[in-house]
Amino acid sequence: MAAQLLTLGYAVACIFFAAVVRGYSGFGFSLLAITSLSLLLPPVQIVPSIFLMEVVASLHLLPGVWRDIHWRALGWLFAGCCVGTPFGVYALAHAPAAPMTVALSVFVLAAALLLARGHQLKRLPGPALTLATGAASGLCNGGFGMGGPPVVLFFFSSPTGAAAGRASLIAFFLLTDVLGLAWQASSGLITPATVWRGALFLPPLIAGLWLGGRSFKHADPAVFRRWVLRLLMVLAVLTGIKAAWQPH
Repeated sequence: MAAQLLTLGYAVACIFFAAVVRGYSGFGFSLLAITSLSLLLPPVQIVPSIFLMEVVASLHLLPGVWRDIHWRALGWLFAGCCVGTPFGVYALAHAPAAPMTVALSVFVLAAALLLARGHQLKRLPGPALTLATGAASGLCNGGFGMGGPPVVLFFFSSPTGAAAGRASLIAFFLLTDVLGLAWQASSGLITPATVWRGALFLPPLIAGLWLGGRSFKHADPAVFRRWVLRLLMVLAVLTGIKAAWQPH
């Protein structure tokens, strides 16, 4: 019983912190929540519930950013995501937990390193590259519940501006999470336990989103994001080590 309470407390803290990051930056919830929770639970138990919470987060943030969305890029990204998502969901439903967790840790570490580099493009990529970025995001979204890094790199490396990038990410996550939930349901991954876990963590999710949004006007974006990326790297390494030492 004590162990279960400790696990629940750890999960609530992870969801709350990840929601603060999401409310502030517009992304990062899935990366932080899934990576930290994977230290205790296999991805197949975590990812579907995180999808449900991501939908709630996007619906909460969307009204305030609607006018800043870059609709043209969003359309090509979503089209590519529709292609890549089924392959990611298939891997989630059929791959053993340990290899999936190792793949998760490698992906998160690589994504965090890429985000930390912060390259800037001179212009927005064309339709072909935008479509490919969406496909990569769909593959990661369906398999790991974390389709953000490819699209975050896409927007925040381009000259679209921080407001348009943040708004487009929020809209993109809503579309991709609904798509991912549909594919997960068709694969039998959405169960009453999935809905129960999502509902259980709604209070820390909403509280974290509120605090993150309120902190947006006062925090230093560069310092805040740098510490988030460092935390992601540490969690990715710990997750990979844990999975590598599990008996097969």
